[in-house]
Amino acid sequence: MIFKPMTSMVLAVTLLAACADMEDNPKQTAGTLIGAGLGGLLGSQIGSGKGQMVAVGLGVLGGAWLGSETGKSLDKADKTEAGKNAQNTLEYNPSGQSSTWSNPDSGNSGTFTPTKTYQTASGENCREFETTINVDGSNESATGRACRQPDGTWKIIE
Repeated sequence: MIFKPMTSMVLAVTLLAACADMEDNPKQTAGTLIGAGLGGLLGSQIGSGKGQMVAVGLGVLGGAWLGSETGKSLDKADKTEAGKNAQNTLEYNPSGQSSTWSNPDSGNSGTFTPTKTYQTASGENCREFETTINVDGSNESATGRACRQPDGTWKIIE
């Protein structure tokens, strides 16, 4: 019966550590919490006595790590969508014509609008742009400049 208090303690420590980072990356934190819970549950089904305590601890840690990595990949999906949109918009849209992107899994979205096209003194093609990103109902706007690289991709300079 000693494994129940130990299980509760391991879960509590994991949950408190994850909650400390909640504002930095809520998706990653949610993945950590869910993974820790499921890992602890699976671990509690293995062995008995001290072996069961070890299985619960390992399950919590393994589940938390896997859940955390899953949460990170969702943010990567948002960045991937925004990046593809930026590349296509810079390459094909005339100045003033916006393009939008959205990630149906996260609910995040944004726009990208080229505002000026020019060539530098060294012959480099560049474009100024405006962009907006909507994350959890909060809109953020920014402006910047991107230039075409020798391989044909656009690199955001500022």
